[in-house]
Amino acid sequence: MTLDEVKALVEEKGIEFFLCSFVEMNGMPKAKVVPTTHLDDMAEEGAGFAGFAAGNMGQGPHDSDMMNIPDFHSVTLVPWRENMAWVAGNIHVDGEAYDYCPRTILQRQLEVAKQEGYVFNVGVEAEFMLLKQDEHGDYAPYDPLDILDKPCYDLVTLNRNLDVMTMLIQYMQGLGWGPYANDHEDANCQFEINWEYSDALTTADRHTFYKWMVKVIAEEQGWLATFMPKPFAHLTGSGAHYHMSLPIPQTHMIVWDGQNETNLFLDEQDQNGLSEMAYWFMGGLLRHAKALVAIAAPLVNSYKRLVRGAPRSGASWAPVYVTYGASNRTQMIRIPGPGRIENRAVDGASNPYLSCAAMLAAGLDGIENKMDPGHRNDDNLYEVPEEVLLGREIEFLPSTLQEALDYLEADSIVKGALGEVYADYFIEVKREEWRQYHQSVSQWELENYLAIY
Repeated sequence: MTLDEVKALVEEKGIEFFLCSFVEMNGMPKAKVVPTTHLDDMAEEGAGFAGFAAGNMGQGPHDSDMMNIPDFHSVTLVPWRENMAWVAGNIHVDGEAYDYCPRTILQRQLEVAKQEGYVFNVGVEAEFMLLKQDEHGDYAPYDPLDILDKPCYDLVTLNRNLDVMTMLIQYMQGLGWGPYANDHEDANCQFEINWEYSDALTTADRHTFYKWMVKVIAEEQGWLATFMPKPFAHLTGSGAHYHMSLPIPQTHMIVWDGQNETNLFLDEQDQNGLSEMAYWFMGGLLRHAKALVAIAAPLVNSYKRLVRGAPRSGASWAPVYVTYGASNRTQMIRIPGPGRIENRAVDGASNPYLSCAAMLAAGLDGIENKMDPGHRNDDNLYEVPEEVLLGREIEFLPSTLQEALDYLEADSIVKGALGEVYADYFIEVKREEWRQYHQSVSQWELENYLAIY
């Protein structure tokens, strides 16, 4: 969208303010309100931020201001404020693109794919929970009637939430995202809304806006919406499963049917509906899985969702095995249908820009080096004894953030996708998070040690 087109939209929709937004390392959206009277200034110079105050952006209090230059292709009308629009931007410092900007990191990796003739398409399943505080200040699922052991898809429970869910769906319809399904998920007060896939940058922008939108609407009801991977030990955690495919742009093909892309992952003659290229891409994801998970599951808490054996919440629906299968939800990589693959290791805390960049780099490495993903696994891997899995040479994902960071530090491909400087910074920040976690005293420690020792 050009600046002139944005100005026409401003006139047509009566937009008075822009939220000029970016995300920091943890995917937290930051923004300034810019009145449309200063639209030209925002377009040319961006909105200024003190980076040290904005989160993990690689700055100290002595550094130059970060200027967030809006990308008007991302302009999104704010459905609950008719006079406001949100726009994602890219950080520049001293007139140069900034190596610590997650959106810029993804764009650079997408350019690598483009130079090889590929476009990266991504869809996401973003689960969340709706919580409220009790009289003690503790959080719990907000609905006291949502108590079934297996509440997934329960119509009675879903009915009590229809007003909020249909409001979100209607907002997404108005934005042109094509939402196609909403359901109550496996945990109490856990939900998911699915919308149509797009190119990776568009999906990452929409995922960022979606998480903010869900939180805003929940707050209006007096609830807290959280995408935290594992808020409660006894309930299923929240994932953000990424569905991936590689189409080839129209300029690289003859269009026979009016469609503007061909899915390079699709082979209808294959038993899984996947092309040789798709298997290589999947091979790259599996080869780099242990490093990727540091980006896809970036919190200490993430690894309480990725657990071996039977979790307290029944089926975890989260993978710990570096494997792939057909429509088999016990695998890291699932093949939900012909021509696409799903990475189930990504959780609700992942930064969509960084996750997409890292997965794309791993997949492209698989294509370049024709990496064989091995045999398809059809077992329920949650029930296969660990010694049997080891005998079949099935590897496990890291069990802690610290372990995942060790693998990331040793993986030149995934680090290269982030940029060496940013990757080292990411590792430094996350190792400090790990250190602080281990220096804290948990409720579990008090309950198990205080009266005994």
